[in-house]
Amino acid sequence: MPKRKEKDYFCTVVSEDVKIALKVKPSLSRKPRHELFVQCNQVECQYVDQNQSPCPLRLDLFAEEIEKREERRRDRRMESSY
Repeated sequence: MPKRKEKDYFCTVVSEDVKIALKVKPSLSRKPRHELFVQCNQVECQYVDQNQSPCPLRLDLFAEEIEKREERRRDRRMESSY
């Protein structure tokens, strides 16, 4: 699997450029979920990993990557159904 891509992003909360990446939230349930969120490299930020206002990080910043993941998932399902 390819390494997750990071993007440069100007965060208005910390008023500086940060690195952001699309991540999958860990699931403690028996059935794995693929809930996505955007993570930045500013661990001291009080909004880190929340993606809630006033944090400006949103999934649509990675819309293209999410669509590619969905396409790959659909392709795998189609291959396994044959």
